[in-house]
Amino acid sequence: MLSENIKEKTKANHLSVEKKLIAEIRSVNSEEDYGKLLNLFYSYFGGLELAINQHLKISYLPDYEQRRKTTALAADLTSLGMPLPKVASKSDLPEISNHYQALGALYVIEGSTLGGLIISKMLAEQLGWTDYSRMSFFNGYGDRTTSMWQEFRQSLDKPIYNLKEEIIIYTANQTFIKFGDWFDKNKKQDYLLNLT
Repeated sequence: MLSENIKEKTKANHLSVEKKLIAEIRSVNSEEDYGKLLNLFYSYFGGLELAINQHLKISYLPDYEQRRKTTALAADLTSLGMPLPKVASKSDLPEISNHYQALGALYVIEGSTLGGLIISKMLAEQLGWTDYSRMSFFNGYGDRTTSMWQEFRQSLDKPIYNLKEEIIIYTANQTFIKFGDWFDKNKKQDYLLNLT
């Protein structure tokens, strides 16, 4: 099944990116640090979602509108009083020119919700926050996070994707790799000077 194969065949790139992100998350000690972290996600996921939006066939994933992450990221940044950064350009993203590539990229975005609940607790503790109102991105779908992930996995296992598995997995890997590259390239920049 695609949902199992994609997990196994993207594991190395997933762990590589995760290692970088966890190190950065552990260094967040102020609202400014948190805002810079959100900017890294907003700028990459924002560019990625624009590309996905152009090619994903909504009929195969009817709840896609609920799955967009840039809305939550924008809300969190706004609540911190921070402007929104530019989104990543096409050259910084994996190639997305059809539904299958869009699905591979979306796998990475959707998978990010699973660790988000743990990350939000970690960040709240580091920042001394008692409420999670400025963590809508990392809170994912709240109590529905696991069920939303399971529904997404079921959508991946539709027979229609059997012949396109290779391209979906390749794009998921490229999405992880490009996010790692984006993270390395931009984590030290001051996004407040890089506005849309």
